[in-house]
Amino acid sequence: MPLVDIKLIEGVFSEEEIEKLIKDVTDVIVSFMGENLRSYTLVVVQEVKSGSWGVGGQAIGLEEVRAMQKGTLEKP
Repeated sequence: MPLVDIKLIEGVFSEEEIEKLIKDVTDVIVSFMGENLRSYTLVVVQEVKSGSWGVGGQAIGLEEVRAMQKGTLEKP
């Protein structure tokens, strides 16, 4: 049984976007492993509190992710 664990910074994606992410990830797994595994494929989405992530030794939060999405985050 496939299990996909996705961690996101809380508040980045809407509930609708998370539902679409779950569906699309399931579709990708099924495309590799076969339709019979659709009902056995688990996708877990965990939202982690903003500021509880670190990249390159620096804590990042919702503001930084929004800047990444816009392409305006300054790289170290």
